[in-house]
Amino acid sequence: MSFSQEVWQRNLALYQKTLALPFNQELAQGTLSKEVFSHYVIQDAHYLLAYGRSLAVCAAKAYEADDVIQFAEAARIAIVVERSLHDSFMQEFDITKKGFESTPLTLACHHYSSFLTATAWSESYPVVLASLLPCFWIYAEVGKDIVENSIANNPYQAWVDTYSGEEFNEAVRNVIATIDKVAARCDADTLEKMHQAYTTAAKLEWLFWDSAYDQRQWLGLDKE
Repeated sequence: MSFSQEVWQRNLALYQKTLALPFNQELAQGTLSKEVFSHYVIQDAHYLLAYGRSLAVCAAKAYEADDVIQFAEAARIAIVVERSLHDSFMQEFDITKKGFESTPLTLACHHYSSFLTATAWSESYPVVLASLLPCFWIYAEVGKDIVENSIANNPYQAWVDTYSGEEFNEAVRNVIATIDKVAARCDADTLEKMHQAYTTAAKLEWLFWDSAYDQRQWLGLDKE
């Protein structure tokens, strides 16, 4: 069994919980409130910068030239292409550049961003890869599920199309192929660290959506 097959099976229950989150269910039905989605878009744009930086560090640590290209390009896409999508949503929901920049990271966004950044700088290439995989893979699978259950004329169709589209899914398949290639050369201790990194990131994916739905800021400090 490949690393990707095993890590997906180990975390299948967590993925099912992620699919069942009210944020994703209401997004598919087009009933998610604009306030909630606006909150999500702002935090996701903050997250994308940390994600792009982590991908760039991953590229620097890659073993082979093709992998350097793969993750350097992924870093560029994370910031340029996905941010352009967020820009369009920000315009639609009247979120100004100043309003975005003055909105601090929530606890969930800060936690996830910090985890990826710390892992990218401090861990080996295989572990860094594993920490970045959930954002690729889980987003793609959630996107497919939302497409299957989405209503016609969904107001969030642009988001759905991006993460369920063939271009994004091809990128996901390529990342999975790379991580399986790298994992095949790893010892048991490194493989276990890879599993731990993937699971932590997958939990933070769940937390990001769950937190966005309730528009949580910093737990215990929200009302101050």
